[in-house]
Amino acid sequence: MSVLVQDNPAASPPTPDPDQGEEIQGRSLSAIAWGRFRRDKVGMFSLGVLILLLLSALLAGPITSLMGVDPYTLNPEALDKANGGIPLGCGVPDASFFCGISREHPFGVEPGTGRDLFARVLYGMRISIFIALSATLVTTLLGTVFGIVAGYLGGRWDTVISRLMDIILAFPFLLIILALSGVFTQRLVAIGVPEGNPARITYLVLVLSLFGWPYLARIVRGQVLSVREREFVEASIAMGAGTRRILFKEMLPNLWAPIMIYATLTLPTYIATEAVLSFLGVGVLPPTPTFGAILADSVTYMSIIPSYLLIPGVILAILVVTFNLVGDSVRDALDPRASRQ
Repeated sequence: MSVLVQDNPAASPPTPDPDQGEEIQGRSLSAIAWGRFRRDKVGMFSLGVLILLLLSALLAGPITSLMGVDPYTLNPEALDKANGGIPLGCGVPDASFFCGISREHPFGVEPGTGRDLFARVLYGMRISIFIALSATLVTTLLGTVFGIVAGYLGGRWDTVISRLMDIILAFPFLLIILALSGVFTQRLVAIGVPEGNPARITYLVLVLSLFGWPYLARIVRGQVLSVREREFVEASIAMGAGTRRILFKEMLPNLWAPIMIYATLTLPTYIATEAVLSFLGVGVLPPTPTFGAILADSVTYMSIIPSYLLIPGVILAILVVTFNLVGDSVRDALDPRASRQ
């Protein structure tokens, strides 16, 4: 007698449905933005150049030590004493565009002192980026806090903060920072900031932040006026959440896109501004190098040593442009509706 054995459908593996595709996995907003950014060839190339420049500034000490140069050592043997201390090969009429550049000094040397220009550019870039990054962080913090408070609380808070922003924006920035540099630097020393470059760097960071935060605060305030009417904010209020939680736990995560965009566009602006202020004599004290100080010294020798002005100027321009391009790509990734055509 034969026995019929019936398969247990629960024990057999399920048969895949050919009409059903692979399971779709959700992606976070940051993953979606990064995916858009990676498809931007200009943004990715600019990011690569920017990372290279930042690593060069961060590793300025090991790089210059490997090459046997530093930004402070005098090299009188690289100067032509008969022609007033200009680099060798730069005397008229035999001067060339790249005079003074050699294997030992790939960017040339500083006239009068013989300091290596390559080392000074790397160290100057590090100081300029530090000042700009510090000022950007303080600006972002102040602008976000004041903007979100003014937009959400409204009433008297909004009036006071808005009028404060109007007053700050009414002051002539360049005139104020030049006129008050000596007084405020002395005040910083009096309250405990070390004298010299630490006090000057602190002054630059504070002044850049003081005059920069109202722009971000206005942007954040406008966004908050729209976000505070959303359902999740009303639900938090109905559940009895405190003001601090509503501002920084519920609303702030919905504002990170415009804040990040503003920060990425502000950083290169501060780098260029620091160079201008150092050019005008408000920056760090010599012989500490910055972009502005190098460019200020190079103007005197522009007619006989063009590379002394051109090389630091081109590197500064590349640094600012790459920051701006990365900022534009970040803006397009976070807000595709505002992407470049």
